[in-house]
Amino acid sequence: MNQIILTKEQARKVILHAAGLAKRAQFGKGREAVYKLIDHLGYVQLDTNYVVERAHHHAIYVRVPDYKQEWLEELQQDGRVFEYFTCDAGYMPMHDFRFSLPIKASFAKRHVLEQPEINLMNQVLDRIGRDGPLGVKDFDNDRQVASSGWWDWRPSKVALERLYMSGQLMVTRKKDFHKQYDLPRNIVPADIDTDIPTPEQFARHVIKRCLQSMGIAYAKEMAWRARYVKDNLVKKELVKMVAEKEILQVEVEGLKGPLYMLPAYKNKKITLAGDAFILSPFDSLNVFRHRLKDFFEFDYQIECFVPAPKRKYGYFSLPVLIGDTFVARMDSKADRKQNELIVHNLHFEPVKLTKDMLKKFADALKAFAKFNQCDTVVIKKSNNKQFRQLI
Repeated sequence: MNQIILTKEQARKVILHAAGLAKRAQFGKGREAVYKLIDHLGYVQLDTNYVVERAHHHAIYVRVPDYKQEWLEELQQDGRVFEYFTCDAGYMPMHDFRFSLPIKASFAKRHVLEQPEINLMNQVLDRIGRDGPLGVKDFDNDRQVASSGWWDWRPSKVALERLYMSGQLMVTRKKDFHKQYDLPRNIVPADIDTDIPTPEQFARHVIKRCLQSMGIAYAKEMAWRARYVKDNLVKKELVKMVAEKEILQVEVEGLKGPLYMLPAYKNKKITLAGDAFILSPFDSLNVFRHRLKDFFEFDYQIECFVPAPKRKYGYFSLPVLIGDTFVARMDSKADRKQNELIVHNLHFEPVKLTKDMLKKFADALKAFAKFNQCDTVVIKKSNNKQFRQLI
C-alpha cells in the first residue's frame, strides 16, 4: 500500500475545507445553503447555552453569513432536516433518518421499565396521538415530591424523553426553544427510507459521515460518534474499507497514526481564503480537544464546565480562526437588554498577526455582534491594545 504523507499545513487545508471553513459562504447563501451545509456536515450540534446565540445557529451563521434563524425551522417543517441525539443533540438531514434507528434501539434497551412507567408512556403516546404535538407544560405536574435539582425531572418529562430517545416520539422546537413532542409519522415524509440498517451499514455510514465533515480523522474519533450503539463495528469496518480503497490511510508528519481520509481529497487543490471566523465552543471543528492540539497547535477547552477559580480565559471563550491559525479566544456575553456584546477577556495567542488579519477579525467581531442583536462591542480586557482601536 502506497502511504500518503501530508504535512500539517496540507492536513489543515483538508480539515478546514471539510468543516466548511475554507472561505466565507463556502456553501453559498440563502436557505438552500443552510440545507447544503447540514447535508455536508451530516450533523450540527445543538446546545441550549444562550450566553451568546445558541451553538447550532452560531455554527450555521459562521458558514452562511446571511443566515436567518427561521430557515432552520422551515427546513424542519419541510421535512428536510430533523433533530435527534446521536453523539450529542443536533440537526441532521432527513435522508439519514434510518441511521438514527440503531441508536434509538440501543437507548430503548437501556432501561428495564416498571409497569407504572410503561403505563405512563402509553398514556403520553395516546394523548399526543389524539391531540397532536405537545410540550412538557401541556402535561399536569405529576411530581409527588419536591424537586431536588435541575435534572430531577417529573415523571411526565421522563416519559417524554424516553419516548423521544427510543424513537417513539420526535421533537421540533417552538420559538422559545421549548421542545414539542410529536409522532414520527407526522414528521418523517412518506418517501423516506425507514429500514433499520445492518450493523455493517451503520458503521460504514458513521465512517463516511465523519470523514466528510472532519476531512482527516483517527479511528477513535469515528468510533466515538457511534458510542451509544453497543458493540458497533466502526473499527472493524474501517479496516475493510481501507482494503477496498473506499477510504485512504494517511500519515501526517509529526503525528502518530493511523489517520484516515476520503479519496476525494487525495489530489484536491484547496485554497484557504484567509477569512476570520469566530467559532462556537460546540462547533464541529472544536469537538475533539486533541485534534486542535495535533493539527493546529491550539490548546483549547471550554471553561463553562471548569470551576470558576480554575478558569484561565473565561466562562464561555470562543475560538477565533483566521485562515488556518487560531489567533485568539474571546470570553463573550450578549447583553440583549443593553444591546451590547461584552467581551470580558480577549486573549490573543502568541502568533504573528498582520494589520490585515486584525482588520478581518475586527470586521468579523462587528458582524458577530449584529448577529447577536447587539449594536456595540465592549472589550473589558485584552492583551492586545492595538486591536481595541479597530472596534
